[in-house]
Amino acid sequence: MTEKEKMLAGSMYNPSDPELAKARHRVRLLFYKFNNLSELHLEVRQKILYQIFENAGENLFVEPPFHCDYGSNIKAGKNLFMNFNCCILDVAQVTIGDNCMFGPHVQIYTATHPLEFKARNSGKELGFSITIGNNVWIGGNATICPGVTLGNNVVVAAGSVVTKNFPDNVVIGGNPAKIIKTIDNH
Repeated sequence: MTEKEKMLAGSMYNPSDPELAKARHRVRLLFYKFNNLSELHLEVRQKILYQIFENAGENLFVEPPFHCDYGSNIKAGKNLFMNFNCCILDVAQVTIGDNCMFGPHVQIYTATHPLEFKARNSGKELGFSITIGNNVWIGGNATICPGVTLGNNVVVAAGSVVTKNFPDNVVIGGNPAKIIKTIDNH
């Protein structure tokens, strides 16, 4: 397996691999351009955004600055809005449904490190996919941790740290996040 294949499979991989370093460099050049263009260049910014998010639906809108590891591992549905300073560490697949909104400073982290110090000190990393359902609103300063799945119609309260999966139609909040209430969407 290549280091990229290991990374996408959730296995330990070497992030210093030249293929991975080149892919990260490519996207960093793109989001540097995106983050530094003024409001006068919205059309150019939008074109760059779709180069970063190679697998995005229509009506993608991201307020700069934005940062990610690869961009190519993010699959976004239609009508995605991200406010200022969002960051997605996409060493594993991040799937975002339709009609989602992210507040400022939302952090989505597929990347993680081994708990055992010898493995961690090896410099190798791993990641676990994240899935965010349709119609999800993630409040400002929330963090979504590796391996999490959020159901449809979920609301994540501002400042929450989401460490486990949650079903459809719930409001979650806290650190670690827990269900605060169920939403009646009928």
